[in-house]
Amino acid sequence: MTTNVSAYAAPAANAPLERTTIPRRAVGEHDVLIEIRYAGICHSDIHQARDGWGEGIFPMVPGHEIAGIVTEVGEGVTKYKAGDRVGVGCFVDSCRQCEYCRQGLEQYCVEGMTGTYNALDRSGEPTYGGYSTHIVVDENYTVRIPDGLALDVAAPLLCAGITLYSPLVHWKAGPGKNVAIVGLGGLGHMGVKIAHALGAEVTVLSQTLRKQDDGLAMGADHFYATSDPETFDKLAGTFDLIVSTVSAPLDLGAYLSLLKTDGALVNVGAPEEPVSLNLFSVIGGRKTLAGSMIGGIAETQEMLDFCAEHNLGAEIELIRADQINEAYERVLKSDVRYRFVIDTATI
Repeated sequence: MTTNVSAYAAPAANAPLERTTIPRRAVGEHDVLIEIRYAGICHSDIHQARDGWGEGIFPMVPGHEIAGIVTEVGEGVTKYKAGDRVGVGCFVDSCRQCEYCRQGLEQYCVEGMTGTYNALDRSGEPTYGGYSTHIVVDENYTVRIPDGLALDVAAPLLCAGITLYSPLVHWKAGPGKNVAIVGLGGLGHMGVKIAHALGAEVTVLSQTLRKQDDGLAMGADHFYATSDPETFDKLAGTFDLIVSTVSAPLDLGAYLSLLKTDGALVNVGAPEEPVSLNLFSVIGGRKTLAGSMIGGIAETQEMLDFCAEHNLGAEIELIRADQINEAYERVLKSDVRYRFVIDTATI
């Protein structure tokens, strides 16, 4: 039997989010029912609620940074019990059979992962995200939040944390590596913290020096303003790895010029507009222009354990549900330090 729960939804593209009720499926054999305590607001929520990445499914309940408590488990569940602290990230299912699913890279599922919201599940029903009081998820697409992490600061790790952890680990950020993080926002600030904890020398490349004190406090060794043309001259050929977290088009050639030979520029921010590239920017120096998308379930658990070990939580601003629309506008103005998190008890 389905259950109706309270949620905040966008009734149509570009419409303000409003309080409503949505159906949640009955708890199946391998499902867990999660009472959501906190849900982060990701810039991708705004892109999708406003059809920035293509036509969405409405009404849309965004939210894929979910932290909560298990309240019920299906009879076949072995990983969790009532009372466990758990999280749900950007997807809630995948084909489970393809080469990538079998490798723990479910985010690259050949058939396509099932998004936590703005997607159709395997039965053809729309998925609804974390701006709600409860969610039902297969235990295999749920992760455990370690006791050392408070649920409110852990919620953004389910997208922002893994989105930065995965490329930093894949491209081997660590001692002896010079890493730059482009943008000090919801994604970027976690990139700084994680890269520092991995042992890399960390530089923040931000439009201005406005957030310099924050960046240095989070673990950055250096901080430069990209609005200063001298920055690109001074840092030419400096970095082994650059991770761009910004969702606006960049002059890719300028950033590629900052890489050493064999360096990589990895994009995790996703602009709505196409970008252009002069291929000589990568040919000279055997450089790599790459992308990365979140992480698999096992790697997300690894990230949470790493963050707990190093006491890394997101820097958050806790809001009520009736402040979601205001928060969206503030995100677009870069007026958040550094991730809005909804107290779902206010839904």
